[in-house]
Amino acid sequence: MVKSYYGVLGVARSATEEEIRRRFRKLALEKHPDRFLGPEKQRAEEEFQALTEAFNILTHAERRRLHDLDLNRGGGGAGRSGGGAAAEDKGQLVRTFLARGVQAYKEGNFGAAADSFARATEVDPESPQAWYNLAQTCGRQDRLLQRAVAAAERACELEPMKPSYLKLAGRLLGRAGQSARARHRLEQALTWGGPDAEVEKALEELSQEPRGRRGIFGKPT
Repeated sequence: MVKSYYGVLGVARSATEEEIRRRFRKLALEKHPDRFLGPEKQRAEEEFQALTEAFNILTHAERRRLHDLDLNRGGGGAGRSGGGAAAEDKGQLVRTFLARGVQAYKEGNFGAAADSFARATEVDPESPQAWYNLAQTCGRQDRLLQRAVAAAERACELEPMKPSYLKLAGRLLGRAGQSARARHRLEQALTWGGPDAEVEKALEELSQEPRGRRGIFGKPT
């Protein structure tokens, strides 16, 4: 399969040159080798080299045109207007953003993680995983609680029978003081997921005085 330089930079194939330049500048600041030490520095150097290569290809009109032709041939000959090629390109872009978000989350860089997950939702607003991961990450910061709630609710709308989504939404709604909606989501989590000690405890807490704002957050999947 042909390597996509759009995927390397995390931009759509329809991105303008200015959008590509802005994206490269942002990634170059985040991934510059001088910011790392030891084994991480070597990995950063490889990533930075790949970013630079992608930038040089996509900001050169003729090189970009030839790259697009290679991608079309690699995708089975379908042109950019072909539904299959477009869907594959979008799916690859979403996976790229999700992978970057997960890596940033594991490193404790929740700002970068939220940015990557948000970009995934922009590319594919129908991706429940992207919304769920965005909710988890934003929920790490009280100032982003309302954004986390909205993202969790969107994930539940897209997959209304997913216990983990319902549980997260319930806990976030509880933290936001929306007890009735929180209870509804938690009860749905029990309905579709069966007995769950954490959910049952959260339901019990809703009937008592607030005990703080600690939520349940694992690693994004």
